[in-house]
Amino acid sequence: MDTSTLAIEVNGISKSYGTVKALDHVSLEVQRGEIFGLIGPDGAGKTSLFKILVTLLNADEGNAKVDGLEVAADYRKVRSRVGYMPGKFSLYPDLTIEENMEFFATLFGVTVEQNYDLVAPIYKQIEPFKKRRAGRLSGGMKQKLALSCALIHKPSVLFLDEPTTGVDAVSRSEFWDMLHNLREQGLSILVSTPYMDEASRCDRIALCNTGRILDIDSPQHMVEKFDGKLYAIKARDMYGLLKDLRDNSSIANCYTAGEYHHLLASADFDAQAIEHHLAELGHEDLEIKPIAPDIEDVFIKLLSNEQ
Repeated sequence: MDTSTLAIEVNGISKSYGTVKALDHVSLEVQRGEIFGLIGPDGAGKTSLFKILVTLLNADEGNAKVDGLEVAADYRKVRSRVGYMPGKFSLYPDLTIEENMEFFATLFGVTVEQNYDLVAPIYKQIEPFKKRRAGRLSGGMKQKLALSCALIHKPSVLFLDEPTTGVDAVSRSEFWDMLHNLREQGLSILVSTPYMDEASRCDRIALCNTGRILDIDSPQHMVEKFDGKLYAIKARDMYGLLKDLRDNSSIANCYTAGEYHHLLASADFDAQAIEHHLAELGHEDLEIKPIAPDIEDVFIKLLSNEQ
């Protein structure tokens, strides 16, 4: 592959904290102008990988490049080319919106005016409140301020570590619309999230758990690769239903997904026979139907395969 087309290269990165292995020989590539998502629960190693890539942490093994630069050897140059929005709100709560923007611009030797056009679509939404202290902003406004500060020096690669955690659904959707606009302007974006529904907003994703990558592909291809028949099922007694389904040998896996349980069928699965069997066990208001998988179903199946 032509490495000039890569915004990020990660080769065999490992990182441990005492006896805990946060990253276990992780490798991935992010294309220029791509939104790449790291999808996984807390403890998957997402934040550790981010800190290594933005030069805040050293890896125990492996190497990585950002914008063609070695993150260890060229850390000063890397820092000037990346924008980083950590998971925890890290701006100065006692400074106003305007003062935070000016501080981060000065830090990188630029002015807000120089790169205003880049942040304008985002910053204009909070600019009417520019005299308000950052600590008094709502979650959505803090999110927009943090993104504006990460962009003010016009980086080529943007790192966003769980940027929508704790933010309402409307603000989450608006934020992803902003990311797509930034991608259209040529930015390469690596974003992490524990929300499986946000995977579909990425060009490609890596599903990860306990420091390992389970699969890398586009969200659509991941769903298309799902092998096996999936059903949604519910009844009046959902807890009892889950227990009885898990005791059935014709069901490979069963787990709760919203108002339904999702069950992955084994080769000898018969939906009508299962429904009849559950009715004999006393389950009422039974409903069972075949469904198409989503990313969460793919993730759970990959976990089951590993176990």
